[in-house]
Amino acid sequence: MAVETLDRPAEEVALAIEGMTCASCVSRVEKALARVPGVSDVSVNLASEEAHLHRRAGGGDLAALIAAVEAAGYRARPKQPAMPAAEQAAAREAARRDWLVFGAGAALTLPLLLPMAAMAAGADWALPGWLQWALATPVQFGVGARFYRNAWKAARAASGNMDLLVALGSTAAYGLSLYVLLRQDGHGHLYFEAAAAVITLVSLGRALESRAKRSTTHALRALLALAPETARVERDGGEIALPAHALRPGDVMVLRPGERIAADGRVIEGSGGADESLVTGESLPVAKAPGDKVIAGSLNREGRLRVRVAAAGGDTTLARIIALVESAQASKAPVQRLVDRVSAAFVPVVLAIALATLIGWLLAGAAAEAAIIAAVSVLVIACPCALGLATPTAIMVATGAAARAGVLIKDAAALEAAQGIDTVVFDKTGTLTDGRPALVSVLPVAGSPEALLALVGSAQQGSEHPLGRALLEAARRQGAEPLALRHFRALPGKGVDAVIGSRHVVAGTRRLMEEQGVPLPALDALAAAPAAQGLGLIYAAELGERAAPLGVLALGDRVRPGAAPAVAALRRRGIEATLLTGDSEAVARSVARAVGIESFRAGLLPQDKAAEVARLRQAGRCVAMVGDGINDAPALAGADLGIALASGTDVAAAASGMTLMRAEPMLVPAALDLARRAVAKIRQNLFWAFAYNVVGIPLAAAGWLNPMIAGAAMAFSSVSVVANALLLRRWRAP
Repeated sequence: MAVETLDRPAEEVALAIEGMTCASCVSRVEKALARVPGVSDVSVNLASEEAHLHRRAGGGDLAALIAAVEAAGYRARPKQPAMPAAEQAAAREAARRDWLVFGAGAALTLPLLLPMAAMAAGADWALPGWLQWALATPVQFGVGARFYRNAWKAARAASGNMDLLVALGSTAAYGLSLYVLLRQDGHGHLYFEAAAAVITLVSLGRALESRAKRSTTHALRALLALAPETARVERDGGEIALPAHALRPGDVMVLRPGERIAADGRVIEGSGGADESLVTGESLPVAKAPGDKVIAGSLNREGRLRVRVAAAGGDTTLARIIALVESAQASKAPVQRLVDRVSAAFVPVVLAIALATLIGWLLAGAAAEAAIIAAVSVLVIACPCALGLATPTAIMVATGAAARAGVLIKDAAALEAAQGIDTVVFDKTGTLTDGRPALVSVLPVAGSPEALLALVGSAQQGSEHPLGRALLEAARRQGAEPLALRHFRALPGKGVDAVIGSRHVVAGTRRLMEEQGVPLPALDALAAAPAAQGLGLIYAAELGERAAPLGVLALGDRVRPGAAPAVAALRRRGIEATLLTGDSEAVARSVARAVGIESFRAGLLPQDKAAEVARLRQAGRCVAMVGDGINDAPALAGADLGIALASGTDVAAAASGMTLMRAEPMLVPAALDLARRAVAKIRQNLFWAFAYNVVGIPLAAAGWLNPMIAGAAMAFSSVSVVANALLLRRWRAP
């Protein structure tokens, strides 16, 4: 969050803005809000129709902010908490009105255009002038009423927008036709059909554009719809239904199969499977048992669960995901600065070109009608709305698609930084590996590995050490029931001493074996290979009349299944991968070899990792750092792009531009791939938005485009830009 002074932190404010139609509107609203005392960091998004800003405590109250927006010619209100059902109903009603307006305009305009089509076929279906006027007038002042309203607001604020251009252009064509009709001789061509067609086509473009813009927020609406409105909670020995917003930490929810989970929590009774796909991107149901976490918005597929609430309302994982996606969609990419500078001067420049066109034609000896029509075409074809939609629509679709796959993008700057990455630096523990010890191999001196694991696993029943717990879990997974434990003693720093049935077993370090007089040659021979791989070793022996070696168990931090494919995918994209870890060189070499990484550094402290990232950047590399721990935070913050795992610490996530909701390394190349596609779409959109105007305005000024064609081109330019951005919705993470 931005900070104005050391003792007066800035507060973030979000406003819903109504009435914006183009990039010029965005610029005007931003300037109006920036002039309010105490306001900074103003960002207005045309696609989402929102303004986000920071204000000092005590400065720029809501009334002043709203008044500033209204003085600029628009409407504003505080952004309310999302209510998917109500918002969708309002959107459907607005869409219905848009299409009704267009339908009325089309019904009245079509008879005006039919004579032109007949003329091309050699027929004369010319309508009487008064009938043309009767058909065109409701279109001009009824269907086009909103253009006049918005144009008047812009003119009153001494600025311009797309509506002003449409209103001026269509009014000039309508006024010229009315003048010719009212002349005593009544001779001359009428342009009522051109004025009506411009209004109707722009209305069609507005309806299509609104529909397309709603599609850009599809992923966000899907996330919002995940939160159930009510939850069943235990109260006084029974169950009652409570509004989800009334849940508090400590409440106990009761979940039946098919119900969505209203809050984060832990299962305290029952078992089943939860579908978390829309929250984490995990396609398969996740098994849930007592002690397991559940996430708000996920679906309880099977089994009755009792869940103790840990976080509710705005503190849930789902709420944080939605807030992050909204923040990313409201942010501006660095490339947007160029668009903002162009749009600020766009309408005045177009008005000047139209005036120059009119004067130029008159000076060249052309008739007044021809000069006016050329100037009208210039006004109508100019399209600042395409410029305003080019960047935010691509960002909104990309961040939504990423969220659906389990990748959260903090802001547009992270998206733009990601597309240039050529080096990915991985942390090891918890990133390329599971981050917890797991049994790798069981090496008995004699007998079967299963029997040795069952015996040593049983000896760990009283242990709280991570290695001991890993052995006990491994024994249970192979189906061995723990044997009865008659005696247990933990030996801190060494291992355990246990009596199982009639057998006295010790398991732990080599030093423990030495102290107990266990012969070591056989154990050392078994331990040589796993020790060279950097694995953790547990020696086991049985004590009695003579100490007898039993075997060696090797444990390690298991490499994630997706790690090697992720590194291979990065290599195919021309991206170099490297490994940084605080672990030993033997462990680092083993993991690097397993995943296909050639470059690694071991034994690093947090500051060493940050220094290595800085060295790579100074060498001209564009670096992404992938990590999950507090010790990774300096490197994550120092990289061009930080990518954190949500399974890690909040500190790591705060220092990163992207967060992976699943600990899946394959999401790293997937996220970089999406970023490249998104930035490519932004560039394509900006090219077409500029091309429409750079090519269209000179053609209109030269008289090679009539107002109807100009109006159609203007209307569909913004639609094509949004449609191009929507192609990103087809992206799927591998």
